[in-house]
This record gives sequence, C-alpha cells and structure tokens, in this order.
Amino acid sequence: MHYRNVCIESFGYTLPDEIVTSDTIEERLSPLYQRLRLPEGRLELMTGIRERRFWERGALPSDKSVESGNRAIEAARIDRGYIGALIHGSVCRDHLEPATACRVHHRLDLPADCMIYDVSNACLGLLNGMIQIANMIELGQIRAGLVVGTEGSRQLVETTIETLNTDTTLTRNQLKLAVASLTIGSGSCAVLLTDRELSQTDNRLLVATACTNTTHHELCHSGRDEAVGSGMQPLMQTDSEQLMREGIATGVDTFTRFMHETGWIPDDIDKTFCHQVGSAHRKQMLESLGLRTDRDFATLEWLGNTGSVALPMTMAAGLEQGHISQGDNVGMLGIGSGINCLMLGVSWQRALSSATDGSASNASSPVPVK
Repeated sequence: MHYRNVCIESFGYTLPDEIVTSDTIEERLSPLYQRLRLPEGRLELMTGIRERRFWERGALPSDKSVESGNRAIEAARIDRGYIGALIHGSVCRDHLEPATACRVHHRLDLPADCMIYDVSNACLGLLNGMIQIANMIELGQIRAGLVVGTEGSRQLVETTIETLNTDTTLTRNQLKLAVASLTIGSGSCAVLLTDRELSQTDNRLLVATACTNTTHHELCHSGRDEAVGSGMQPLMQTDSEQLMREGIATGVDTFTRFMHETGWIPDDIDKTFCHQVGSAHRKQMLESLGLRTDRDFATLEWLGNTGSVALPMTMAAGLEQGHISQGDNVGMLGIGSGINCLMLGVSWQRALSSATDGSASNASSPVPVK
C-alpha cells in the first residue's frame, strides 16, 4: 500500500500513576515460588520488564482514550470539524455494545458526519486503524482522522496471579504459558492523521505492508470473550517461545516485502519503533531484520507490553526524547498474535506539541530518561 497524501500529524498519550514492579508481582506469587522453588528476580530476568502500570480501579477505557485524543487534537491545533473518522482500536473496550468509539466521539465533541467504529486485532489494532484512516484520506473521503485506544492490565495480571497461586497442580512447564500475562501493562494513545494540505508537519506516511501467518493463531489466546472491562476475569495462554520463533519468521517475510515496497535497504531506516514484548524478542527481531539496536527506541522496561498502544505510545515517547530527527526514515514495525504483521514507512519532518515544555506529546506522567 502506497500513499502520497497522508501525514501522521500528532500523538497524544496517557499513562497510569500506579507503578507495579516485577518484584512486587513475585512477592504476590510467593506461594507459587515457594512450591516450585523458583528464584526471585526470575520474571524481570526472563522478560527485561522491570515494571508496568495499572489504571485506577473502575476506570473505563473510553475515559483514558478521551484524554489521549484531546492531547493529539490539541497538539495538532486542528479544527475538530475536519476530523471525518474516529477508530477505537484497542483490545479493551467499555462494553460489548455500543462501540467504545461512541462515548469517545461524544466526549471529544467531534462532528456528526464523523464515521466511528471499533477495530480489534490484538496488538495491531491501532496500526490497522491508522491504515484505514490513511486509506480514507488517500481516497479523498476525509481530510483528517483519529485512531485511539486504551489497554488495561490490572484484571489480567491479578487474575493470573490468583490462578497461579491456587492451582497447586501447575508445573514449571505449565507456568510458561502464563508468563506473558504477567508482563502486560496499561496505557493509552491517540494518533491524528491528516491530508498534506491540512498538515503543518508533512510527516508523510509512505508505505504500509501487511502479512499474516494464521497457521499459528492458537499460540496466544484468551477465553471466548474476555475483552470487556468491569466484572470480567480474563486469562491468557501464550506459548511465548514458539510465538517468538514464528512471529520473527513472519516478521522477516513482512520486512522483505516492506523493503521492496519502500525501495529501502535496512541501513536506509534511520529510526525504528517496534511492538514491545520483551528484551529477548526485541534483540532477536532486530538482528533477524538486520537493524541496529541503537536506532530503535524501547519502553518495555518501564511500561511492559501495553498491547495495541505499545508501538504508537513508544513512538510518542521517542519523539519527546528527541529520538527522531528531521528527514529521518522511520519504520513502525508491528506484530500481533494471530500471527499478523504490519509495517509502516514514514518520512519524518517535525513534531507538534501542546505541552509548554516543548515535548511532542503531553503525557500525564514523566518519561524516564534512557
């Protein structure tokens, strides 16, 4: 997919205040650790994740999506009347129906002719939403569109801890299926896209390349429908080792096509942002693609795996820290269970800001300095 008239105009993101360390999770898992004689520090050692964050109890995904959406709109200083599409792209949502996008649309005071709906595709939901909005802009159907999402992790992590402590039949090998669930963090992000005439940045989206390998769709899955917020007790089973192997293989296939469609070679990519899973996955993925780790920006150590918002939120944080320079070719390299890959090529020029300190996104919590 090639684009001539689409710009990534601004980001907005919101972070929870409550920080939950891997050490704290291990303390809560002391019955399991004692029974299986597991060493302390195992969780951070295996994943590279030191901490993740939880929303306050009772928070709805739409509450945080509204905050992030407002930040993206304010950063772009755009008339809300130009926004012709709103897509809510996270796994987490307020209810089975109506679409979470409805409440977000209402509270963002967007126009009545703005098309709204939810998209769900595991960790690729926001990237899928970006491409759908980009397609509408490229076709001349809308001038601007907003994709936003919010992922919550408290219920999944706490339910996993309770299950692991109470199921005394679990073995070390069975425990591996639950480790990924303990890495999940909360976060919210919004991305505003516009046509080039409306853009103040000319941060051009050039190419999007998609690839799937659904042979492995069962490697990571939840129950039949546990994506709803309040009252649910979600559980996940993830074969992390095989998912990493097959995901990287699918990533390599996607990247080969991505290089062909962009006309780039790996060294042409000045900066990268990838889905944030764990340190081993990040290292192996970048090495497999022939990309340098010093050109990549990571947040997994202090945010964990925040699902569909991980990649765009990491890019927003990278902008705040000056990771991207004018004229950089940027690769947004997404991967999600299923297995799905989506890679975006961007020509970056400048960042807009609504913050008084000149940061690219106005987050509710400070970004740790790397």
